[in-house]
Amino acid sequence: MAEFILAFDQGTTSSRALLVDQKGTIAAVAQKEFKQIYPQQGWVEHDPMEIWSSQLSCAQEVMATVAAGDKVVAIGITNQRETAIVWDRQTGKPIYNAIVWQDRRTAGICDRMKDQNLEATIRESSGLVVDAYFSGTKVQWILDNVDDAREKAAAGDLVFGTVDSWLLWQLTEGRVHATDVSNACRTMLFNIKDMAWDDQLLDILKVPKSMLPEVKSNSETYGFSKLFGYEIPIAGMAGDQHAALFGQMCTEKGMVKNTYGTGCFLMMNTGPKPILSQNKLLTTIAWQRGDEVNYALEGSIFMGGAIVQWLRDELGLIKSSSEVETLAEQVTDNGGVYLVPAFVGLGAPHWDQYARGTILGMTRGSNKAHIARAALESIAYQTKDVVAAMEADAGMKLRQLRVDGGASINNNLMQFQSDILKTDVIRPQVLETTAIGAAYFAGLAIGFWKSVAEIKELWQEDRQFSPDMSDDARNHYLQKWSQAVSCAKGWAKT
Repeated sequence: MAEFILAFDQGTTSSRALLVDQKGTIAAVAQKEFKQIYPQQGWVEHDPMEIWSSQLSCAQEVMATVAAGDKVVAIGITNQRETAIVWDRQTGKPIYNAIVWQDRRTAGICDRMKDQNLEATIRESSGLVVDAYFSGTKVQWILDNVDDAREKAAAGDLVFGTVDSWLLWQLTEGRVHATDVSNACRTMLFNIKDMAWDDQLLDILKVPKSMLPEVKSNSETYGFSKLFGYEIPIAGMAGDQHAALFGQMCTEKGMVKNTYGTGCFLMMNTGPKPILSQNKLLTTIAWQRGDEVNYALEGSIFMGGAIVQWLRDELGLIKSSSEVETLAEQVTDNGGVYLVPAFVGLGAPHWDQYARGTILGMTRGSNKAHIARAALESIAYQTKDVVAAMEADAGMKLRQLRVDGGASINNNLMQFQSDILKTDVIRPQVLETTAIGAAYFAGLAIGFWKSVAEIKELWQEDRQFSPDMSDDARNHYLQKWSQAVSCAKGWAKT
């Protein structure tokens, strides 16, 4: 009899489900995109019911591949993190669309908190900068802008959750309202030192404590789902980047991974003690297993692989995302063209809510291949900016970068990344590290895998990219990139 972990990978543009066997091999996968909703400029929403229906559909599809006598022994969940959902405790129905992590509507709320000199207080407790990226201000906006929401919340009739909580609620048919530490610490409501919801932060953001889910570790049984014909424990949950850090087996202090998804997210394991960043990075909980807590430094880049989607969907330069590498290869360099993809502002280490996307350096000879190349290169430049801040905070140089996510299959991009960083970039054989990480957390909780050491043996390298660029060329590229970023900053404020 074969046994599997069912991993939910609920992302920003699609929901996915995977079956993972004991060797860490993916036995089945299903994926379904869902609608992106843009009610106003800078606003991004999802339909929570569509998130659930797409995720359930994918799960049912992979469950249908399980042979008679085989069994799914646990469910692991990983998710887009800072997206906020508020729903009715009795009916289970959302009172508003999910406000996505990319959404900038609460920039004004953040400005007011900065004007009140609350940045240091929030950073000290939560490890976060004050930015519309995080879910706390999104909850405040929903409570202030949906009819009767504040009254219902005060009466205990509303609950808040990030996408992991929403899926857990649905899987357990409303029996369990919980989250894990890695998602909780991205709300701007959680104290990462006390490992608990913070009353002062709740007061600042005007969020009633009664709305909040119970906070648990990343690897334990949260509850049971009866939706697939038999009772299955939900035994692992982690925000997508935390799951990817674990899936990449970055379990030692100083190890770093970058996930090239919709955005790009660099994380460095900093061990059992949090390092408060002096360079505008985020201090975050990496994961908790039992009483053991690991912390991380993180740099969040809002536009990574989503740039390629923009080239496809908005500019029509390519018909499918896979064509971008071929198009970019039509030119030998960027021709002096730089694209700053600040479509929803700039994340780490700039944190400019009012920056906007810009293309600079074009001449009459610039063509779509130069734009495609500039778009791909922008991913590597943004990563370099974060790495520089990370090295300064941690007091150590990057030894290597482990990479994963959809865009990491692009060999030209990975080589350029290695060149710009002047360090080795290592791609694993299994790129589904986010889902794999969630599966590992769930499997460890139920004894499917006995130890982290056993799991480490499953990680295998696919390819290593080593730097092959002159210092003069590297410095020229980085200087022009810095100049381009300066032009994009503050655009929407003027």
